Amino acid sequence: MDEIWQLLECTHAPVYFAPEAVSVYSAAGAGLKGFWMGYFASRSAALGAVPADVVTAAFYNFAPARVARALPDAWDRCPPETVLAARRDVIDRCLRRLLGDLVDSPQVAEAADLARRAVVTLPPAGRVLFAAHAALPVPEHPHLALWWAATALREFRGDGHVAALVTAGVDGCEANVITVALGLAPPEQRLNRGWTEAEWQAAEERLRGRGVLAEDGALTTEGRRERDALEATTDRLARPVVDVLGADGVARLADCLRPIARRIVEAGGVPFPNAMGLPPLGPR
Repeated sequence: MDEIWQLLECTHAPVYFAPEAVSVYSAAGAGLKGFWMGYFASRSAALGAVPADVVTAAFYNFAPARVARALPDAWDRCPPETVLAARRDVIDRCLRRLLGDLVDSPQVAEAADLARRAVVTLPPAGRVLFAAHAALPVPEHPHLALWWAATALREFRGDGHVAALVTAGVDGCEANVITVALGLAPPEQRLNRGWTEAEWQAAEERLRGRGVLAEDGALTTEGRRERDALEATTDRLARPVVDVLGADGVARLADCLRPIARRIVEAGGVPFPNAMGLPPLGPR
């Protein structure tokens, strides 16, 4: 993963780990029940009150049954516009806590401006989650504008990653097995993503049959080669972000994001390993 994507992901991801989330979502509308209803509703609300199958398709690596336990029931309890307002409240509280005095810094304002410029310039074709989040109003406060842009940009890369997985013939459960085999996701990833033991074992067997996974559960040499090729395709599909900002713009965005992402991580805003497969930040 290129550094800029790692920095953007670290800026976006605290919304999933914020202790504020459950209480805020449970107080929204008639109340979203539990962590997963809040997660699926808040991340997909930009799409509108869509059914579970649409979210399963867009998110890709969650078991359909896990999504269906949250949606569409969430929309009966809390309409999407209310969920989106609650999500903004969660990340506002979270970033103020994690960033402290950095929340009003020039780096946050400049990073927000650069990232917003990328969002409004990128082509949305074929990027459903990106397009939905990019269409939301830009928040007034710089730290929220930065989070809005980081969210849209990470979904831009994520939409491309799903396209790469589909093209490579790697399904959602198999993608999770590979991430665990690499040590980027915790062993409990199966439970995190809602797959049954039988579904997980079947995915392992398919990967072994294709020569991707060894008998001991590690990736084979061929498996690592295929995974590297998949990541290279994801990076290539994310290239438009560099094209619209230019090399200098991307470098400056990274300069601004480094202290922000570092503060978030050091304050405990993103755990490692994590279900997203996001690697730790490198040394200072």
